[in-house]
Amino acid sequence: MRYGFAIDTRRCIGCHTCAVACRIENNLPKGSWWNRTLTDGGTEQDTPEGTYPNVKMSYITIACQHCENPACVKVCPVGATYKDEETGVVRQDYDKCIGCRMCMAACPYTGVRLFNWEEPKYTIDFAIGDSDIAPHQKHVVEKCTMCWHRLARGEEPACVEVCPERARFWGDLDDPESDVARLVRERDYKQLLPERDTKPSVYYLV
Repeated sequence: MRYGFAIDTRRCIGCHTCAVACRIENNLPKGSWWNRTLTDGGTEQDTPEGTYPNVKMSYITIACQHCENPACVKVCPVGATYKDEETGVVRQDYDKCIGCRMCMAACPYTGVRLFNWEEPKYTIDFAIGDSDIAPHQKHVVEKCTMCWHRLARGEEPACVEVCPERARFWGDLDDPESDVARLVRERDYKQLLPERDTKPSVYYLV
């Protein structure tokens, strides 16, 4: 199997629901975002490119690309960043992480990994999200886990489940009958930094 995402940029409305759901599901510390919604248009968020009436704007959601050829895995000196051989998901082992941040330096996708410089702090004084998530720790690197705890239960990632416009699709890219494989086969798409040969498992349908 090779799990991945197909994200329909024609349907995405930039509502940030996927990003907020990710934060809640994974009880992310204050200020942490594993999934971000960026504007492809003007110089500011939610602004179009061009001059009226000739304007255009779309959105692109950015998270770990769960690459087939991940640069981060190659440089981790302790095996804390690794690729799950059964699913292709790029994972983090917080207990092994020594905080060297080599994975952050090697990853070509800016901002998809975060480093906890201090003991994680939270907006409210009790844990939220799923009880099966790994506890957040000081001095470790974190990123999108593709909701690994949900995958282990046969569920889809939270960001896919909550998308109000049904712009996000997830599944086995190696299964020709899956929605993601069909969409990638039938639609035009783009990927982030294909020239880096990381072979991302995220396809942005255009």
